[in-house]
Amino acid sequence: MKRVLHLTYDMGIGGTEQVINQLVRGMDPAQVCHRICVIEGSVGAIGRALQQHGIGIDVLQRQPGFDWWLIKAIRALIKQHKIDIVHCHQYTPWVYGWFSALGTEAKVIFTEHGRFYPDRHRYKAWLINKLMAATTYKITAISKATKAALVEYEFIPEHKIDVIYNGIEPLVSTEEGRAKARQELGLQPGQRVIGTVARLDPIKNQAMLLEAFAVVAPTFPELQLLLVGDGPKRQHLEQLTKDLQLTQRVIFAGFQSPATDYMAVMELFLLPSLSEGTSMTLLEAMSLGIPCMVSDVGGNAEVVANGQTGVVLAENSTACLAETLAELWQSAQRLMQYSENSKVAFAKRFSVGRMTESFFNFYSVDQRDRQHYE
Repeated sequence: MKRVLHLTYDMGIGGTEQVINQLVRGMDPAQVCHRICVIEGSVGAIGRALQQHGIGIDVLQRQPGFDWWLIKAIRALIKQHKIDIVHCHQYTPWVYGWFSALGTEAKVIFTEHGRFYPDRHRYKAWLINKLMAATTYKITAISKATKAALVEYEFIPEHKIDVIYNGIEPLVSTEEGRAKARQELGLQPGQRVIGTVARLDPIKNQAMLLEAFAVVAPTFPELQLLLVGDGPKRQHLEQLTKDLQLTQRVIFAGFQSPATDYMAVMELFLLPSLSEGTSMTLLEAMSLGIPCMVSDVGGNAEVVANGQTGVVLAENSTACLAETLAELWQSAQRLMQYSENSKVAFAKRFSVGRMTESFFNFYSVDQRDRQHYE
């Protein structure tokens, strides 16, 4: 049996946390024993759910500056639980995990789940990044775009990085569930829905989405825009909706867990983000067979095959989004074809089984095989 310690910021609601959740739940406990260490002092909703299934979670609180005490505490966990693999999720946990594993038998895996926007070169860390990369067992990125960012901004050699796309269990929605969601949202017969599921945050670019919708709304009176999610920009977006005179056409559903049936009433999923890794909600939409329209940032264009499973915007602007949306909405045949292709593409490339198998293979390498890192 391999003992894996997942090192992360916290286990709240987010893409990184969902990946850890899938890895923990998707592997045979007789072969891999998972444990989680959070370094920001908070277990979070996904973490609490895993605790109920018997997964151990150690809670540490990172202090300002470089926290040597945190390294000591993580090292103690590695020794106490006889950890074979320290799987670090995101850059800062990698730094602390790498230092903590020095002098132990534990191997280190670093997974980069996404990048800050705008990204920046980490020149001061050039030397330590080179050293950590050279002595880290495996480095993975959730998209080719994320891999390219690690090469450019973190100076990690390209050959050291494997791309493993996020994977999820496909969502399942029933006719009864969709009918209930439509009733809760106050949708009338004949009204059709496009929308998105995302945190209401500037990086998700919902303001541009509202502005583009204002352009096309008069042409398509049956359309309703559904925004599922909450966040710091909700009040601003609600005010923008009023300013654009769209209060009768836009629905703010707030945070929903699960959001499956709310997403399933959408006939088109929109994600005009300014930055993305591999969006979990985008994968969820594809699993439901919902055509997607996305900005050409991060891993979006790797997930959505332009002209096959959806549309990748030529430019991330109000005018382009409005024009592309209007054109696609008038083609029922294209929407139907994208829907069918999305389910097939999801099953082939983004199933949780493919992701967990890739990491299981990394975890399973015998300690005797770790003499040389590429």
